[in-house]
Amino acid sequence: MRVSIRVRPGASRTRVGGQHAGALVVAVGARAVDGAATEAALAALADALGVRRRHVRLVTGATSRDKVVDVEGLPDVDLADRMARLLAG
Repeated sequence: MRVSIRVRPGASRTRVGGQHAGALVVAVGARAVDGAATEAALAALADALGVRRRHVRLVTGATSRDKVVDVEGLPDVDLADRMARLLAG
């Protein structure tokens, strides 16, 4: 399943939830230097969805706050339900 996320680097704590322009917001403490924020966001998303980090793969947006990721490891029905709860905040 493809998921659009909006990364907010430099946050005081890691948080996954809410939305910005239809994308799931992932706030991470890591700074946007050398891909640290992207890696932290992918790990946080995997944790929030209950999948292993290797099941979350960056598709586009390596240097952008707006990213598209591919998530595997769960049936699409379960994944859609978890995404809906996270988007609700």
